[in-house]
Amino acid sequence: MTTLFFAALVPIILLIIALSGLKLPAYQACTIALVSSFFMATQFFGMPYTDAVTAALEGTAMAAWPIIWVIIAAIFTYNLSVFTKGMDTIKEMLGSVTTDERVLVLLIAWGFGGFLECMSGFGTAVAIGASMLASIGINPISAIIVCLLANAMQSSYGSIGLPLTTLAQLTNFDSAQIATFATLQLGTLIVIMPFLMVVIFGGSMKALNGMVPICLVAGLGFLVPALFAGSFMGAGLSGVAGAIFSMGLIAVYAKKFPVHSSEYEIKSVEESSEITFDKGLKAWLPFILIFVFLIATSKLVPPINELLIQAKTSIQIYTGEGAGLYTFSWIVTPGTLIMLAAVISGFVQGASVSDMFSVLGRTIRTMIPTFITMITIISTARIMGYSGMITTMATVTVAVTGTMYPFISPLIGSMGSFITGSATTSGVLFGKLQADAALAIGATEIGQSWMAAANAAGACVGKIISPQSIAIGVAAVGIHGVESQIMKFAVKVYLPFVILMGAIVYFGRGIVESL
Repeated sequence: MTTLFFAALVPIILLIIALSGLKLPAYQACTIALVSSFFMATQFFGMPYTDAVTAALEGTAMAAWPIIWVIIAAIFTYNLSVFTKGMDTIKEMLGSVTTDERVLVLLIAWGFGGFLECMSGFGTAVAIGASMLASIGINPISAIIVCLLANAMQSSYGSIGLPLTTLAQLTNFDSAQIATFATLQLGTLIVIMPFLMVVIFGGSMKALNGMVPICLVAGLGFLVPALFAGSFMGAGLSGVAGAIFSMGLIAVYAKKFPVHSSEYEIKSVEESSEITFDKGLKAWLPFILIFVFLIATSKLVPPINELLIQAKTSIQIYTGEGAGLYTFSWIVTPGTLIMLAAVISGFVQGASVSDMFSVLGRTIRTMIPTFITMITIISTARIMGYSGMITTMATVTVAVTGTMYPFISPLIGSMGSFITGSATTSGVLFGKLQADAALAIGATEIGQSWMAAANAAGACVGKIISPQSIAIGVAAVGIHGVESQIMKFAVKVYLPFVILMGAIVYFGRGIVESL
């Protein structure tokens, strides 16, 4: 088992070395990980070559639909808004809220980005948020990093709580309880994160001058509504409630108690002209429609959801044991709904069909390295999952840690999202194992639910260093070759966070079981 454990680690180790040591672009590093996972699966885990190939093909399908489709739609939406000048209007409106770049980082990356993540998921918030911040003159790398950090804390609430509801279904626990526990576990980090984002953006603790109250408003403004909504309305609305309240409170506080600093004064936004209601509505229309379409077609509106979800195609791609059907949902998927919102808004904003095709073509051409990254990393995850490599790593970890396993539990969840780039997939891979491990160490039923939720919380932390998320941010702002630089910084944040999360889960288990 020890040999298999280290064999299973090889693709992850090579990925880290390629990104951080050799400083290779993500698409090259992830290709190395794919080749090594194929070799290890077939040579050490007895996976037939045909099964390894079809596992990779299933990963390719999963990358293409829905993830790459969502990324194309999200960045196309942003690029089209730039083309139609709608983004100029949005920047003017944001500039009327505040002239301080630090506040804009909170408003766009934390508030608006949180809303996008909780509505659609799949990296939409990183793509659009980083693009918006870069467009107002913020350093592109800083823009990517703050959006990665914000997105990480909110990723388990993505796509109307899909990671949490999926985890609840797999472990047979109540989704409201899972959402509540995951929010409690993330609570400290959620409150800390706006402060950290400002410090990272500003380059020192001095950036917090005058920002402490609004950072506290941003963190608690997300945490309290998310906790309330998760407890009483379920996982679906937990993150959405937190994001909407946080974004609104940031804007209101910024207007009521403006922050001024010549060092962080916005330089790229000109003096705002008078913006009429119609002009503002047209500018924000893509994002308004995204919200409306995602809510209207979600499980929150069963009649529409049940009708449109029938537009799907299910096929079997993987040929090995435990193979299931992979389903392509053609309408009820964030990419299609975002693209529909973009096209409708484009016509309203005056873009022609040829204009849209031109913008779409430019969008796709600049994202080819990102497509390779998505396909290779998710194919790697499929091979590692089907071959038993991931299960081996988790099983050995449980055996070694014993009753200390709750401390390691978030690390397991973070490993899943690091490999796959998805909090949902992390739950699919490790959710049941977390609950079974809790049972094995004598946890009560509520303790088992607490441990299952730890997978979702850990997955959020793992998103900080996810190559997939980094690739999305890099593609969104149009720079390449900086992935290793971002990864090196992200690891410095990830390590203390995953340790803190381990302590919260370990000591929190005793508290919830005593209640």
